[in-house]
Amino acid sequence: MTTAAGPMPVAPPPEPPRHPLDPDPVRATKARAVFALGLMAALTGLLIGGVVPATVALHLARQARREAYASAGFLTGAAWLRRGERLAWTGLVLVAVSLVVALVIGVVRLAESPYGQDFAPEVD
Repeated sequence: MTTAAGPMPVAPPPEPPRHPLDPDPVRATKARAVFALGLMAALTGLLIGGVVPATVALHLARQARREAYASAGFLTGAAWLRRGERLAWTGLVLVAVSLVVALVIGVVRLAESPYGQDFAPEVD
């Protein structure tokens, strides 16, 4: 008894040669900046200082995506952009959490304090 071998894998066709005037693929410098700013936002998010780097990182990421799309694949670094955006959003979430915690602590302290003036017992 013999088994029939499945279809043989076919090698993909060779890529056409690049035109000599085509630029070499290069990592976008904004991708590295987005990652660095996102990391800074995530590290300083609990201290409320992460708002500024996170906002700048998200704006730079949008610009970098536009430039990468316009470059027709000659700008790389999409993974760095994704990581930087995730870190920036993490920083913004940490800022929101720390603001909510501060607000809850403030409301609890305000509720524990006496309301109005506290006069001495002999004052009517």
